[in-house]
Amino acid sequence: MPLKTNNLKFIEMIKKASFLLLLILTSAHLFGQSKVKIDGVAVVVGENIVLESDVLKFKQELIQRSEGKVSKTDCEVLEEIMLQKLLAHHAVVDSVVVSEAQIESGVERNIAYFKQQLGDMKKVVEMYGFEDESDLRLELKKIERQNLLIQGKRQTILDDVAVTPKEVRLYYTSLEEGNNLPEFGTEVELAQIVMYAKPSKEEVKATIDKLKDIRSDILNGSSIRMKAVLYSEDPAVANNGGAYSITRESGFVKEFKEVAFSLDEGEVSEPFRTDFGFHIIQLEKIKGQLRDVRHVLIQPKISQEKLNLVKEKIEKIRDSILSKDLKFEDAVKKYSEDKDTKQNNGIIMNPQTNDSRFEMIRMDPALYGRVNTLDLNDVSEPYYDETREGEKMFKIILMKDKIEGHTADFVQDYVKIQQLTLQKKQEETLGKWYAEHVLDTFIKINKNYQDCDFQYNWSKN
Repeated sequence: MPLKTNNLKFIEMIKKASFLLLLILTSAHLFGQSKVKIDGVAVVVGENIVLESDVLKFKQELIQRSEGKVSKTDCEVLEEIMLQKLLAHHAVVDSVVVSEAQIESGVERNIAYFKQQLGDMKKVVEMYGFEDESDLRLELKKIERQNLLIQGKRQTILDDVAVTPKEVRLYYTSLEEGNNLPEFGTEVELAQIVMYAKPSKEEVKATIDKLKDIRSDILNGSSIRMKAVLYSEDPAVANNGGAYSITRESGFVKEFKEVAFSLDEGEVSEPFRTDFGFHIIQLEKIKGQLRDVRHVLIQPKISQEKLNLVKEKIEKIRDSILSKDLKFEDAVKKYSEDKDTKQNNGIIMNPQTNDSRFEMIRMDPALYGRVNTLDLNDVSEPYYDETREGEKMFKIILMKDKIEGHTADFVQDYVKIQQLTLQKKQEETLGKWYAEHVLDTFIKINKNYQDCDFQYNWSKN
């Protein structure tokens, strides 16, 4: 798979939690069978219109996503939508800049996701009720532009918001005095040693030769789509037949884009390498800045013998650590082949928080299964793993630190309390901004919602 992302779906579905509402609202008709019938205006905020159907759709989506655990009234849902529209309106008024490259990149991410889910562009267009691909892309551009405007405006409001140690202390004290200190679950700090099973020169050559044979067949009239279905190891091939639409700003790896944009229509590339393996690409169509391509991905095979050798080697390293003949940190420096952790004594960073602690109940299930029985300073048995690019490896994990579940402590949990303090201050800053700008923005509320007990003075009574 040629996309550089953190998961196999290769799309960031929600950029930030604060923009979930807008994403669902503005994309709502994409998840139905046809475009929304205009059924009445619930509210106008500046130049932004909210339909009554928008309120219903978001409410239903909220219930579905929370599996019925979260419920809001129509009035509460409408106010959340109105706040997003207020941000969007003032982003335009205040000339928040959104580049076309940013918009196009977001559109391509969403298109890639839709195609992976449904198989091809024709099915996407039909499923979401658009006339053609151009119609779909136009709507997605509008959605992405507004999302980025909201993101930009929100950022300008919060850019200068920070907290001092004194503010952190005062917030902690207020929670303590009110008997409202949060409870933190069990947290762990982990370190790892990683050893890769690398393909031999012969295995690499065999892969390249296979792709050359496929390329030759395509040049002689064979369908690259059929070749992709038969031979490609891209996980998405079953749905998309190896097809992608990309721009220079799309989130594909650099090597893939460079080859794609070097080809003429109909041309088939020579085999080339990315982090995902070896590819050939055929450029099917040029549409302005857009390239429709189809590719075949094959990863070099690694023999079981090679895998066994790597496993035996890391088992010996573990034995040396357990017998105290080798310190874990020294083993990391000498043997670990993971570039992200090798220079940090093997410590694994939590991708959700960007720190070294993992809360057990929120840990990736696969990782949890490897460490949940480990005590402090235990080292796991070697286990097999693969990267999203298909690289094969064996790992051992050290339980470097383990903090049992507890009530928040100012010293031990300072970073978390600091984050909670900052979050509260940001919410207060946004609330103040909302209160001020509700008053100086044109707002018209449908009579059906005029009796709502809103948090902000939308009716300006």
